[in-house]
Amino acid sequence: MADVTTTGGEPKTGLIRGSIAYYQSVMAEMRKVTWPDLPQVRSATIAIIIFVLLIGMAITIMDFVLQGVLVNLLPRLFG
Repeated sequence: MADVTTTGGEPKTGLIRGSIAYYQSVMAEMRKVTWPDLPQVRSATIAIIIFVLLIGMAITIMDFVLQGVLVNLLPRLFG
């Protein structure tokens, strides 16, 4: 870890002041955030679950189709 003191043993005030200013700016931005309520979270969660299931089904269908083409059909054509 980097040394946070000067040669005289005093802490670097720039690091401390910078940390305090960063914390204060983060807290000010967090007060501006509009947090979703429970119905918004629930509807977004349901939409994400449905989307993931649809993508999973699409990948499964593509897997079966490509497996049929690459494993079964191509060897018959060239074999």
